[in-house]
Amino acid sequence: MRHLLSVLALLALVLPLAARAQAPDLAVVVASHRAQIEKPSRQSVGPVVEEIAATGPQGAALLQAWGDRLLALRKSDGLLVITAPEGQGLRMQDAVTGADLGAAVEADLTLLRPNSGVRGVIAAALAGNALSDPDPQRRAEALDALARRADAGQLQLLREARDDPDPALAARKARLERLLTIQHDPDPDARIAAIEGFGGDTGLDFRASLNPILAKKRVALEAVPAGANIARELSVGGDLGRDEAYGMLVSAGLAPARLTPDAMRATLSGHIANGAVGGIPVAELGDQQARDRAYTALEGQGLVQPAASEDEVDAALARHRFLDLYAEPNPQVTDAARAALRGTETRIGLMQAADLSLDALSLASIYFLAAIGLAVTFGVMGVINMAHGEFIMMGAYTGYVVQQFISDRTLSLIVALPLAFAVTFAAGVALERLVIRHLYKRPLETLLATFGVSIALQQLAKNIFGTQARPLTAPAWLDGALTFNDVVSISYIRIAILVLALVFLGLYLFIMNRTRLGLEVRAVTQNPGMAASMGISPDRINMLTFGLGSGIAGIAGVAIGLFAKVTSELGSDYIVQSFMTVVVGGVGNIWGTLAGAALIGFLQKGIEWFNPANTLAAQTYMILFIIIFIQFRPRGIIAARGRAAGA
Repeated sequence: MRHLLSVLALLALVLPLAARAQAPDLAVVVASHRAQIEKPSRQSVGPVVEEIAATGPQGAALLQAWGDRLLALRKSDGLLVITAPEGQGLRMQDAVTGADLGAAVEADLTLLRPNSGVRGVIAAALAGNALSDPDPQRRAEALDALARRADAGQLQLLREARDDPDPALAARKARLERLLTIQHDPDPDARIAAIEGFGGDTGLDFRASLNPILAKKRVALEAVPAGANIARELSVGGDLGRDEAYGMLVSAGLAPARLTPDAMRATLSGHIANGAVGGIPVAELGDQQARDRAYTALEGQGLVQPAASEDEVDAALARHRFLDLYAEPNPQVTDAARAALRGTETRIGLMQAADLSLDALSLASIYFLAAIGLAVTFGVMGVINMAHGEFIMMGAYTGYVVQQFISDRTLSLIVALPLAFAVTFAAGVALERLVIRHLYKRPLETLLATFGVSIALQQLAKNIFGTQARPLTAPAWLDGALTFNDVVSISYIRIAILVLALVFLGLYLFIMNRTRLGLEVRAVTQNPGMAASMGISPDRINMLTFGLGSGIAGIAGVAIGLFAKVTSELGSDYIVQSFMTVVVGGVGNIWGTLAGAALIGFLQKGIEWFNPANTLAAQTYMILFIIIFIQFRPRGIIAARGRAAGA
C-alpha cells in the first residue's frame, strides 16, 4: 500500500512536468521567430502562428493582440509587449509572461500592424476558442475566419461548439460544419451525408466545396492502378488528337520525342560514312522505313538522341490508356457530388431565368413609363411628337435643379415629381398652342416641326447645364437591391419605377374612365365632329391632352434620371423605344402600350442573354423583329378604334 501511494505521488509530480515539457515555451518560440513577428508575410506566417497558439493561454493572448494590432515593441529595449488604451496613453503587458509593465505613450512604442492576410491567418488559428466566446460579435468573426481558411483540425472544434444561443449563428455553425465535413472528414459516409443534406442548395460556398471533389487531372497510363476513380476514358482521334495524345506521353516521360521528316533527313545526312548511314546504303534511304532503320541504328550506337518513328508512335499510343481521373479517390463521394451539382445547376438555371424575367419586367416598366405620355399624344391625337424625348429630359433636369435647393433626397423627390409634371405640362401646352395646332392632319410637317423643337431643346439644355452629366441622386432607401439569393435580385430603384408605372396606369385609367375630361377625350378621339356638335371643344381637349402626355413624360424623366445619366441626350435614348412600344402595342390603347412595353422589354433582354457582350446587336435584332411583326399586325397587338385607328 505504501509503495502504491509513493507511485501515485510520483505520477502526480511527473505528469504536469511532462505536459509542460510537451508544450513549447512561448519565450523560445517568440525568440526564434522574432523577425517573422515583426515583419510577417501571409505566405510564411502560418507555422509561426500555429507554434504560438500551441503554447497555451498566453500564446492565445499574444495572437489576439497581434491580430487586433495591439502588439508593439518597446523602443528602449525591444521588448515585445501587448498594449491596451488607457486614458491618453497605453497600458503595457509583457507579451510572453503577461506581467504588467505600467503605462506608456505611443511615442515610446513601435506598433506592429500586420496586413489583412496575416490577420486572417491569426483569426483562423484563434477561431476554435472564439467559437465559444460569450461575445456574439467574436463568435461571428471566428466563423468568418473559419469560412475563409479552415483545415481538418478545426472541424472537431466546430462540432464541439455547434450549440449557440443565437439562432442565426447556430445556423451558420451548422452550415459551416457540413461544408468542412465535405472537405475534410475522413469518413466517406459522413461526407456523402453532408453533400446530400444540402439538397439543391445554390450557395457559392456549397458549390466551392464540391469543386475540389470533382477536380480532374488528365493522365496517360499503361496499367490503371486498382481503385482509381476514373471520370472518363479518352479515345485517341476522338477526344484527343494523335499529336496531343503523344505529346502527353512525351511530357510524362513515357515515350521519346518525335522527329520531323526534315530533322531526320538532316540528322542522317550528317552521319553518312562510306556511302551508308548506320549500315544502310544511302541509295536505299529514299524509303521511310529504311530511314527509320538507319536512325534506330544510330540510336543504338549512341550517336543521336532517341526519337520515335511513326510505327513507334502508333505502338506507344496503343499501349497506353488516356484517362481523366478525379482527384477524390472515393467514387461514391464523387457520384454524390455530381448529383448534387446537377441539382444545383438546374436550380441555378431556373433562378437565372427568374432573374432575367425580373430584368425584362424592369426594362418593360421603364419603356412603359416613358411611352405613356406618347401613347396619349400620338395614340389619342395622332400627333407624331419627336420632342417627346426632350420632355423626358426636361423632367430629369427639373429633378436635378430641385436637389440643388433641397438637400434632403426624399423631400426633393417628393417636390420634383409634381414640379416636373407642371413644368413639362406647361411646355407641352405651349408647344401645342404655338406649333402643333396649326399642323393637325399634316403629319409630315408635324414630324419635322417637333424634330426641330427637339434639337432646339437639346441645345438649350447644353447652354444651361453644359455637356457634362448631372447627378440626380436617389434617396438612401432606394440604394441597394432586393436580393432573394446569390442569383436573383432587383434594385430598389427599378422596383420603385415599376410601382410608379403601375400607379400611372391606374391614374390614366381613372382619368379616362371616371372623369369628365376622360369622357371628352374619348369622344374627341372617336369622332371630333360629333363631339364638337355636342358642345365639346376639340381644340381645348387637344391642348389638355398634349399637356397631360408631356407632363407624364416629365415625371418619367425624374424616374429615369435616378439611374441613368442626366444629359441633354437623355431623351434620345428612349424616343425610339417609346415609339416602338406605342406602335407595336396598338396606337391609342393603353393596354396595347402595356403589352408592347412587355414584348419589347422581354424580347430585348432575351436577345441580350444570347449575346450579352453586344447590346447594340440586341437592339438591331429587336428592330428587325418589330419590322417583321408589323408586317403581320400593322395595327399592333391591340387594334385601336376611332381617330387613332387611322393614325
